[in-house]
Amino acid sequence: MNSPIKNEINTIFVHVSNLKRSVTWYCQLLNQKFNLAEVSRPVYNIKLNHHTGLTLDAGPSDVIKEIRPSENPLFNFHTDDIHQSYDFVQKLGYQIQSEIVSFDDFAYFNICDPDGNIIMICTG
Repeated sequence: MNSPIKNEINTIFVHVSNLKRSVTWYCQLLNQKFNLAEVSRPVYNIKLNHHTGLTLDAGPSDVIKEIRPSENPLFNFHTDDIHQSYDFVQKLGYQIQSEIVSFDDFAYFNICDPDGNIIMICTG
């Protein structure tokens, strides 16, 4: 039987407790311009260079989300230069959760967003 579900990811939702803080964090990481005056709950869509979207979701304004981050990365952002990316994240003062790990043709490191969500930066 053929599945009507497409073999692609449309949008990744990251649940956050403070939308403006998270928008600032993700936009600085991705070198995107943003205007905090235009950020309002419940969600903010991060512009990505692909068909998959990234939505920061703080929920309705009358709800305070209790975030329970996974112990594993939610997703990754790609880089062509792992060392330059690591230095960039360090300069931003972001929490680095793991040092650079290298394999034959693949390298990565993990960082934590303001809510403790683990995001992988990798070359693969």
